[in-house]
Amino acid sequence: MTFSEPGLSQDEARRRLAADGPNALPGSRGRGAFALLGSVSREPMFLLLIGAASLYVVLGDVREALVLAASIVVVLGITVVQERRTERALEALRDLSSPRALVVRDGREQPVAGSAVVRGDLLVLREGDRVAADARLHEAHDLQLDESLLTGESVPVSRFAGTGDAAEARVLSGTLVVKGTGRGEVFATGPRTEVGRIGASLESADSGKTSLERETSRMVRLFAAGGLALCVAVALLYFLARGDPVAAILAGLTLAMAMLPEEFPVVLTVFLALGAWRIAKHGVLTRRLPAVEMLGATTVLCCDKTGTLTENRMTLVETWIQGRWQEPGGGGEAEVALLEDAALACEASPFDPMDRAILSAAPGAQALRRAGTLERRHPLGSGFLAVCHGWRLASGEMRASMKGAPETVLPLCDLSASDRAAALDAAAGAAARGLRVLGVARAMPAPGQWAEAPSGYAFRFLGFIALADPMRAAVPAAVALLQRAGVRVVMITGDHAATARAIASQAGIAAGQVVTGPQIEAMGEHALEAAVRSAHVFARVRPEQKLRLVNALRAAGEVVAMTGDGVNDAPALKAAHIGVAMGKRGTDVAREAAALVLLEDDFTAIVGTVRLGRRIYDNIRNAMRYLVAVHVPMAGMSVIPLLMGWPLFAFPVHVVFLEFVIDPACSIVFEAERSHAGIMERPPRGAGERLFTPASLALGVLQGLAVLVAVAGVYWMHIDSGAGETHARAVAFVTLVAGNLGLILVNRSHRLTILELGVGGNAALWWVLGGAAAALGLLLYVPAAAEVFRFAAPGAKDVFVAALAGIGSVLWYDAFKLLRRAYNAGGKARVTRE
Repeated sequence: MTFSEPGLSQDEARRRLAADGPNALPGSRGRGAFALLGSVSREPMFLLLIGAASLYVVLGDVREALVLAASIVVVLGITVVQERRTERALEALRDLSSPRALVVRDGREQPVAGSAVVRGDLLVLREGDRVAADARLHEAHDLQLDESLLTGESVPVSRFAGTGDAAEARVLSGTLVVKGTGRGEVFATGPRTEVGRIGASLESADSGKTSLERETSRMVRLFAAGGLALCVAVALLYFLARGDPVAAILAGLTLAMAMLPEEFPVVLTVFLALGAWRIAKHGVLTRRLPAVEMLGATTVLCCDKTGTLTENRMTLVETWIQGRWQEPGGGGEAEVALLEDAALACEASPFDPMDRAILSAAPGAQALRRAGTLERRHPLGSGFLAVCHGWRLASGEMRASMKGAPETVLPLCDLSASDRAAALDAAAGAAARGLRVLGVARAMPAPGQWAEAPSGYAFRFLGFIALADPMRAAVPAAVALLQRAGVRVVMITGDHAATARAIASQAGIAAGQVVTGPQIEAMGEHALEAAVRSAHVFARVRPEQKLRLVNALRAAGEVVAMTGDGVNDAPALKAAHIGVAMGKRGTDVAREAAALVLLEDDFTAIVGTVRLGRRIYDNIRNAMRYLVAVHVPMAGMSVIPLLMGWPLFAFPVHVVFLEFVIDPACSIVFEAERSHAGIMERPPRGAGERLFTPASLALGVLQGLAVLVAVAGVYWMHIDSGAGETHARAVAFVTLVAGNLGLILVNRSHRLTILELGVGGNAALWWVLGGAAAALGLLLYVPAAAEVFRFAAPGAKDVFVAALAGIGSVLWYDAFKLLRRAYNAGGKARVTRE
């Protein structure tokens, strides 16, 4: 099959996909309903409920046992729904992250999902791609692959076309193209590939728990250990004081349920998974969930110029011939020659936007390329910032065409010192105007006399071509917003220093000091670390130097986000705290190394991602503070009545009811809370800032103690007044539920008060508040429910006073927020005056 043929049709591809199945290896899928039920049934809260229900059966209290059994069913339902919601978000992310492949169908190259590649497809391979299926090469140009996934050998291997079924003519699924280009016909997909037959896994290894996960696990262990010790103590104390072993066990179980911090890991899982899903809706794919928690701490964003700050839509705007710049179309034969050789120095299947712009501006060169034969390649390299191609044209003429950086091209041409200096000045002037300048040269070697290196040719300088890539309209505003948020934007580009300075100025990036690649090469680690503290623009940077820049920024104490798209960008993307790969023009290698992928290569999406990252972290912290606070009165009211000689206040059924308020509050209400004004006006959080700081724990405990005092006070007053145990329990429970709802309201933000937040924009909040109030009303005034909860229906006045006491007990936190803001504002004013 030749590549003048159109490849498979879409209809034929669909038929083969249906017959052979998707091009994917068997992998882990989401858990089914039974697997989820089995997982939930092993949760500590579930086991405690089973124990309490069994104890009531032993006591002969069938009604109480049935109520707890019904609660078990509800807990199972809520947990399964919550787990499925999280898994659906993760499945959506997995589908988005499916690798892409470039195939020829219906006569056109088109990208498809890797899973949609079928047997017989014409697979197009480019540097940086992961091979989507086993294929037999029909065309290869300097093609080298990393097959370490299959062989363990890290040295790249070369592959060639036209050698039948030999191993050298095959490319295997899962391997990486590290150099060159090629095309091949797919002969095996999915489990029929080599990697499928040997059972190799293409999934990334588990990177272990994040700092946030480790901290949460530590707090769960501390709470659980403390709660277990306290439960045993309470059970023993109750037995010794009142001599009822069954009631003592029941009291211990109630306290265990009240103190169990089961929501901590739930909050972390739900918030990060749904946060990644929300970020994906903004055009950013999260490949590694830990990146979500780091977004709010980002202090430096390192970005490329082309396609990130600009539109990646290069256009030839000027040519420099015979000592002057002019618009294309007026240079006569000299311009035709200039554009012809620039086109001959482009890739056969151009991916680079500059190559595409040059070929578009030189339509006459297309026939020359089709009729000729490309016999020699001298690609761009670390010491050679140009591309040189050796052609045998249809006329038999041998020609070496070169285009690249002026400082690389000009020294290889036969020019006098004065002519070279004049040309360099012209290039620098155009670069200062924000244009990308390429020098073009031609050499005419003797037949068959190809040189080993470009320096072996006698080049004649033809002139310059200047290309422009317009700035994205939204970039200056986005850069300004990031800078107000305390995120320093650093531009790293391979362009000329003057070009980089011009583009940086247009984007609003401070361009006073421009550090170049050669300067980086000459710097030691300490000098580079000093340079990255002040410089915002790095020009003429080679891809491998990006890694040094990232490491220097990290050594300087910065939290680094880094964008990249090429194979050589992968180490820098991996080394950055948050690697950001380009989804459209990026290579598979870059995407796999990165934590985030910009699906539309849009710089402004990064700004939205930082905002969302800050929102997610704030909401996690608020939810955790609420959880610390809400467990204090629940646990306290399991112990205080025992110590004071009062009737028991709480039984397992009361704790279960409160859990029905707590679970949706921490996993739905707080997660859905929107970012508030000013979130992008404050500096990033410290990289080492802990989720559970002593201050946040103290605030949570103080809030909980305030509610505990209110509940215990209401309970004591009604017991002391002789109102009766059931009446006192009902009124005090109203106080506890009201205090719980008040904790939700005040902890939605650690900066803004309830009045400033309002109650709009979060439908889940209304459902939780309204649902809790309605359910409480049923428990108080429906006789059957009231009997189960050991309540006597209180009067309206008692309910109003109790609810007021519960909500009022937490309002001090809003006053604390106002005082803290006033103090901080005064401190800033003092610093300003000084």
